[in-house]
Formats: sequence, C-alpha cells, structure tokens
Amino acid sequence: MLNRLRADIRAVKERDPAARNSAEILLLYSGLHAVMLHRPAYFLYRHRFYFLARLISQTARFLTGIEIHPGAKIGTGVFLDHGSGIVIGETAEVGDGCTLYQGVTLGGTGKDHGKRHPTLGQNVLVGSGAKILGPFTVGDNAKIAAGAVVLEPIPPDSTAVGVPAHVVRQGGRRTCKPMDQVHIPDPVSQEFCKILMRLERAEKTIAEQQKELELLRGQLGGNNQNETV
Repeated sequence: MLNRLRADIRAVKERDPAARNSAEILLLYSGLHAVMLHRPAYFLYRHRFYFLARLISQTARFLTGIEIHPGAKIGTGVFLDHGSGIVIGETAEVGDGCTLYQGVTLGGTGKDHGKRHPTLGQNVLVGSGAKILGPFTVGDNAKIAAGAVVLEPIPPDSTAVGVPAHVVRQGGRRTCKPMDQVHIPDPVSQEFCKILMRLERAEKTIAEQQKELELLRGQLGGNNQNETV
C-alpha cells in the first residue's frame, strides 16, 4: 500500500506542473484521495464486505466528487487530474500510469451483462468530459480527446476524437486526411450559388418560351393575312 501511494504521488509530480511537493499532493489533491480511499474499498469488495466497501466509496464520492465503484480495478500511478465528476463503473479496469481528467465516465451502455465497463491499458490519457462506454479495451498509450464518446475498441498508440469517436492517428501517423482549416467552403455562399443557377435556368426557359410564343404569333399572323387575301 505504501509503495503504491508513493507511485501515485510520483505520478502526480511528473504529470502536473502545478504540483510543488509531496506534502501538498498528499494533503490537497482530491484525485489522489479518491484513489487512496478506493484501495481499501476494493480490498473489502473482493472479500465480499460489500456494504463496507460501498460505504467507503460513497464517502470518497462525498469528499472528492469522484465516484469509483469499489469493484473497479485501478492500477498504480493513476492520476485523476482535477477529478471532479469522474465516474468509474464496477467492472472497469484502469491500467498503470493512466491519466483521467475531470468529467470522464468509464461506464456501460445498459445492454451488457457481466463485464459491462471498459478496460484501459497502460498510460492511457482520457481528456475532460470524454465518455468510454462498453466492455471493450482501449490499448496502451492511447489518447482519447476531450468530449469524445468512445463506443468501440481503440488500438494501442492511437488518438481518438469525435462523437462517436474515431481514430485519427495511430503509431504517430494520421489515419485520415487532415481538414483544411483555411479553405473551408462557405455554406451561405454555396446556397447563393445554387439560387443563381436556378434563376439562370429559369431565365433561359422563359426566353425559350418567349421565342416559341413569338414564332407562334408570327405563324398565326401569316395565316390571317392569307385568309384576308
């Protein structure tokens, strides 16, 4: 337990530039407190002391704003940065060295039984507000962008963004064509172009009809003159 605590404090020191010393981290970091309280809760849960385990986890939730089910497996050196609003489900697994920012949810979809929550490999980074939902694996060293909603497995060394999330980088290489942020089409201009094209077609049609009408008038006029003669 002491070795794990040291590793958790060291992880905060390495990943949070605002952390000044171990005493500050130990006394003031709510993410560390949530992980510290989860350790005995997980021990009690594994030994079927479910009520005591939930009592500790709910106390931790009240004190830190972070909800970790006592059945979840949390590795060593896990850093819950800021931490407020993080929810980790019963069958979730968080590997060593992971970093989770505020508002992250490791949850289920309500459609699965048994293993219902995701498994994060080692050194996974999950951005603020991201939701990872379902019993699949996010590979080692993966990065999940802020606000992403992940509904399927993510390969190792990948970056996933969007709703639903898709992989945009893997092994340091892009997996899709980057968006041109400068030459973005103007939707208003495109609609005006469509309207102008319709007007041009309408004017052309009207001009053709006018010509046909003039020809028809000419033919009728010629017939009337012949009848008069």
